[in-house]
Amino acid sequence: MNALFDTRNNPKLVWAGVAVIALTLLVLPFALAQVGTTWVRITNFAILYVLLALGLNIVVGFAGLLDLGYVAFYAVGAYTYALLASPQFGLHLPFWVILPIGAMVAAFFGVLLGTPTLKLRGDYLAIVTLGFGEIVRIFLNNLSRPVNVTNGPQGIAGIDPFSFGAFDFSKPETLFGLDWSGPIKYYYLLLAVVLMVLAVNVRLQNSRIGRAWEAVREDETAARAMGINTTRMKLLAFAMGASFGGVAGGMFSAIQGFISPESFVLVESIMVVAMVVLGGMGNIWGVVLGAVLLSFVPEILRWTVQPLQEALFGRMLVEPEVIRMLIFGLALVLVMLFRPAGLLPSAVRQRELTDERAA
Repeated sequence: MNALFDTRNNPKLVWAGVAVIALTLLVLPFALAQVGTTWVRITNFAILYVLLALGLNIVVGFAGLLDLGYVAFYAVGAYTYALLASPQFGLHLPFWVILPIGAMVAAFFGVLLGTPTLKLRGDYLAIVTLGFGEIVRIFLNNLSRPVNVTNGPQGIAGIDPFSFGAFDFSKPETLFGLDWSGPIKYYYLLLAVVLMVLAVNVRLQNSRIGRAWEAVREDETAARAMGINTTRMKLLAFAMGASFGGVAGGMFSAIQGFISPESFVLVESIMVVAMVVLGGMGNIWGVVLGAVLLSFVPEILRWTVQPLQEALFGRMLVEPEVIRMLIFGLALVLVMLFRPAGLLPSAVRQRELTDERAA
């Protein structure tokens, strides 16, 4: 029986699993739309968080550089898209031109952050990156005088949605007898981008660059002694991770149609870090799992806490948001106590924790 479900000796089982997952992902938005388009939008934002978590995993999981200001690159990508595809400057460039530009601008900011922090590790690096994230947000919030660039705290509205020529993502479309309204169309575009980013991550992890990042993470001195250019590897990690954040920011702008500095607060960075840690730093599929869980569980609690209170007590004793965050926080504490390496830890991380406990 065990041999039947052994994926190492049964590749057909692997392909069958892939086929089931692919079919589920294809029909998922239409199934969720039966409940309400709100859940399709929640799924879209979950995919955005997966993209952000994959980008941060390169910096934190692969290279071992604790970055608490990752939301800054998200903001840079979002504002790059907004400025080039809105009435703010009168530019309405196509999204397939702006997204690469946003990725490159975010990568530049990643190098800008990485260059002065090359000698920092651990808590010191975390504090510097946290400050960088806040500086970018405050900068965007105040860049409205003397020249109005970002429109300050009022944000930028009227941002163009994704479109392929005459196929405008803001207009309802019918294809194969199904209603492809905005959220569903965004879902497939987001899914396609995340799958490409996943492929890049898998290739990076198994490449010479990925192994060099792992060496820097485990022992930077030994990595340098083995001939690895640790400076270049660190900067590359910051740039690669930031570029994925820039792409996610651009897609966020197009989906929302409006952005402001309040969308890029410190809590967003902490949430993405929690996704990486919860899923398992360095494990790509663990990071995906962590992002999905931390995207959906709070929303499920939001929809269940209030009805449960009213059913048990006949009225609302405590604000649902308070109880939701208490349950959410307790769940994270329990996971960290019983699964300190994450839900799906990488083999190296799991081995390290095992050795520490044995010692």
